Amino acid sequence: MTRTVELPLWALLLILAFAAVTFASHFLFPSVRWFFRKRLERAVVRLNARLTRPIEPFKLARRHDMIQRLIYDPKVAEAIAEHARDEGVPEQVAFETARRYAREIVPRFSAFAYFGFAIRVARLISKAFYRVRLGAFDEAGLEAIDPDATVVFVMNHRSNMDYVLVTWLAAERSHLSYAVGEWARRWPLRGLIRAMGAYFIRRRSRNALYRRVLARYVQMATAGGVTQAMFPEGGLSLNGAVGPPRMGLLNYMVEGYDPERTRDVVFVPVALNYDRVIEDRVLVAADISGERKFRLRASDAARHVGRHLWQRITGRFYRFGYASVSFGKPLSLAAFLADHPDAEETPTHQLAETLMARVRAVVPVLPVPVVAAIMLEGDDQSRAAVRERFVALVEDMTARGAHVHMPRGDLDYAVEVGLRLLALRGILIDQNGRYRVNPPDRPLLTYYANSIGHLSPAIPELEGHIAPDASSTAT
Repeated sequence: MTRTVELPLWALLLILAFAAVTFASHFLFPSVRWFFRKRLERAVVRLNARLTRPIEPFKLARRHDMIQRLIYDPKVAEAIAEHARDEGVPEQVAFETARRYAREIVPRFSAFAYFGFAIRVARLISKAFYRVRLGAFDEAGLEAIDPDATVVFVMNHRSNMDYVLVTWLAAERSHLSYAVGEWARRWPLRGLIRAMGAYFIRRRSRNALYRRVLARYVQMATAGGVTQAMFPEGGLSLNGAVGPPRMGLLNYMVEGYDPERTRDVVFVPVALNYDRVIEDRVLVAADISGERKFRLRASDAARHVGRHLWQRITGRFYRFGYASVSFGKPLSLAAFLADHPDAEETPTHQLAETLMARVRAVVPVLPVPVVAAIMLEGDDQSRAAVRERFVALVEDMTARGAHVHMPRGDLDYAVEVGLRLLALRGILIDQNGRYRVNPPDRPLLTYYANSIGHLSPAIPELEGHIAPDASSTAT
């Protein structure tokens, strides 16, 4: 027992390393995790005290536990068996495939990352680029929502800034869980977006097993009361108009809803609009090509970022105008299904159309879209003619119940804002007080006018896009 044993130094170091790992895994790590989890739980209790809709326990569950619950769900088990039978593979192989899908979908929510980091960054970015305004806001309707109901914000999709704006503006009410596409799965976005509670979806996947795993996660989150935000259009609008809805996530929610056993789901329509969409040229180019491919080269992105930084350094930077968010009238799923018991079409289809109609109704009217619509009526107009037509359009949309946001409540100033922002980008050319359209940029005017075209018949039906000249250098 007391004999001396000689070991090579590398063997001693290896033994000590294994001993350290064993000690940490059995004694140190559990204690540390317990310590930080208790601190997190106390922090969440304080956070929930100030939120209108507290973070639900479902969102705070350990990710491993959620994955296990998802893959052992009876409906997922049925899908696993069907997948194994259809593909001719062992059920264990199909089970591992389902586990991989679940790990891909289930987020790793961090209250600190969301409320301590993401909200501050969202506020900073929003104010750095836009003058943010809250448009229509049915506070009474939102306050009347049953506290036990699951709230789902249904939004039009104009820009990737939508996530940033709504996250910030909803910060005092609740955490929002987004469904994000494949673009967000790239490093380093993947970890951050998971920590913010978003879940990834493969928009183009037709795999039945994947769809069942995704459907069950959405249904579990909805039944668990998780406040969610979704874009029914399924992607960014390429032509500026609010597009038709896709049924995917809505269909999962409706299928999983049982009025006798699950809580109500209340949909809140949300509409966003901008005086300038950061990605507008990329989106318009994709619309013209007819392919949803966003061709943005790294060199172009670097050039625009460099120009933007130089403008800030030299004091020549102007913010991108106004960004406005409006909230429409909430819609209860229980009430909707009760009012449509014998619908000829599927309940999901009618629900989607109703929600999108409510979203369209509250799209904010901003200066640039109005000026864009006016300039499409005539390429060469004086400032006075633009103002006269501007006032007529705004009065018509206001009379029809549109949510008009004019800066300072001054139409003269609003006209000036709209003309100046478009002229600074070279979309309009100012010639001694008369304005004409830069021909290669006409599609951009159509893009902005389309955002409000549905709000008034006084805005004429817009012509098709004209392919932009590759030599155009306006930004």
